[in-house]
Amino acid sequence: MSTPRATKITPLSGFPEYLPEQRVVEQHFLDVIRSTFELHGFPSIETRSVEPVERLVGKGGDADKEIYGIHRLADAEGGSAGGGRESELGLHFDLTVPFARYVVENAGRLTFPFRRHQIQKVWRGERPQEGRYREFTQCDIDVVDTGELAPHFEAEMPLVMAEIFAKLPIPPMVIQVNNRMIPEGFYRGLGIEDVAGTLRIVDKLDKIGPDKVAALLVEAGRTAEQAQACLDLAAIRTPDTSFVERVRALGVEHPVLDEGLAALSAVIETGAAAAPGAMVADLKIARGLDYYTGTVYETQLIGYESWGSFCSGGRYDELASDGKNTYPGVGISIGLSRLLGLLLGKGLVGASRKSPSAVLVAVTDEGSRPASVAVATSLRARGIPCEVAPAAAKFGKQIRFAERRGIPYVWFPGASDDGGDQVKDIRSGDQVDAEAASWECPVEDLRPQVIALGE
Repeated sequence: MSTPRATKITPLSGFPEYLPEQRVVEQHFLDVIRSTFELHGFPSIETRSVEPVERLVGKGGDADKEIYGIHRLADAEGGSAGGGRESELGLHFDLTVPFARYVVENAGRLTFPFRRHQIQKVWRGERPQEGRYREFTQCDIDVVDTGELAPHFEAEMPLVMAEIFAKLPIPPMVIQVNNRMIPEGFYRGLGIEDVAGTLRIVDKLDKIGPDKVAALLVEAGRTAEQAQACLDLAAIRTPDTSFVERVRALGVEHPVLDEGLAALSAVIETGAAAAPGAMVADLKIARGLDYYTGTVYETQLIGYESWGSFCSGGRYDELASDGKNTYPGVGISIGLSRLLGLLLGKGLVGASRKSPSAVLVAVTDEGSRPASVAVATSLRARGIPCEVAPAAAKFGKQIRFAERRGIPYVWFPGASDDGGDQVKDIRSGDQVDAEAASWECPVEDLRPQVIALGE
């Protein structure tokens, strides 16, 4: 008889998998995000994971290079009778493009303005690095309407996110807001015709710095004076509407620029009143995706700006259209995997325990296991998470088993002098008489807690 050969497992970079204690943190973040979305009236939807490649290509700067195409193995081997249709499908690289398609397909059954939240995996074929993955979770909210979208929705998006971040154990954050009409009008006022190409270059400012951005602009056909003016605009950042005066001081005029300045002023004023300090006007924010047309957002943690943005989005006017009707929208998305990867990787957040169990019910011997199971059943019926010890080992070993998993209490059936049960807080060593039908677990111990940690 042959011996099975050991198979070496090769890790796949860019596809994060969490340990139980890290998953506790992720679940807490998801719960806070979902509940806050719903608190603001955003119902949940889920779209399919694949879209026709032709719909995905061209929706962003390098989207055609990042899309994962899918096919059946039989198709690749030439043995399928399916006609190869699967090879024309790709995994979605964000949730906005599939959402726009969803709106068009279901327009007759939706009530507008339509708002939704969506929490799903997305895939991008980019080079994996810290905080950037090939498979990751995004958490989106969007509002779309028919024909026209009221501008107040553009102010609502970042305020929802500010509320979420205030509830999470993370460093303070700031949402940087711009309006695509400002750089578009400014560039046109400078005589630059390739607005989209200029935006994509300026969007690299945080990654490569102003000198390299200026060189790329000149290389792309802008004059040195135009390149410097683009950098001057991008350098403007204010916590209030004073950005308007600073833009005017640059001496460039265009009707689209006027419209963008007015729109961004309205968003910043709303934000200053509702969530002081949560938003700033930052005119270097461009967003590389081509479908954005109005307000755009990026978010950074204060003190950790080198991490880049982990929450972004913006307004889009032409993405959702059936040729007859257009459904303009605005949305914002948390890159949850990116945020968690950085927080967990830097040791800034953690869980109080690995296990959801608050109680480990000890087993005196295997013959008494049914009694321990009965205790666990009674505790669970009252909403207390617990588990029964895996083996009837010495009590010291069972206690160490609980300690390794962070379980705060160990329950000993029949341990009291009168044959009743006792429960031990293994952190303090206190052990008291208890009944499974009435014992109250302290609220702070009922579930694992997610806590901020020092770096």
